[in-house]
Amino acid sequence: MDRTDVGVVVRSAADGDAAAWKSIVEGLGPLVWSVVRAHRLSDADAHEVYQTVWFRFAQNLGRIREPEKTGAWLASTARHECLKVLRNARRLTLTDDPQLLDRVSEDGTPEQSLLEAEEAAAQSERVRRMWQEFEELGDRCRQLLRVLIASPPPSYQEVSAALGIAVGSIGPLRQRCLRRLRARLEARGAM
Repeated sequence: MDRTDVGVVVRSAADGDAAAWKSIVEGLGPLVWSVVRAHRLSDADAHEVYQTVWFRFAQNLGRIREPEKTGAWLASTARHECLKVLRNARRLTLTDDPQLLDRVSEDGTPEQSLLEAEEAAAQSERVRRMWQEFEELGDRCRQLLRVLIASPPPSYQEVSAALGIAVGSIGPLRQRCLRRLRARLEARGAM
């Protein structure tokens, strides 16, 4: 969604236009998910926060004073909801979902299966190393990079609202975080 059109679409949604509402959710939903993922909630909590953010938005749709800043409003609301869940979460959630343990069967020849398995293992190892090094970065870097990889990329104003970082600090912090990650990967021979 083009940020210049957000205000118009939000006003239309406030007037009851279902297509405008759908456009807002499709256009800004990835931003909300990126903020939620940056806080590393469980799947259930992440879905709950995502739904709560949209519920709060629907409740306040007619009262939003600056509709063109809807992305920042959603990011900020998502951040606050995530922090609320994290403050209240003091337990480990176990699952008995058998689908998490099921493996998808591969069709094809045994040779193809072996080659695909080896390729997948190598890719998985590269990804594991990258995430391992990513997890070694500081909390601020991890949060910032998670939000910035959203699709479509959020504006710096939205990132600022989501993470509480000054807009002018986002670019330099992003560069430092990426340099640190690259250096860690190179030091481990993962690049």
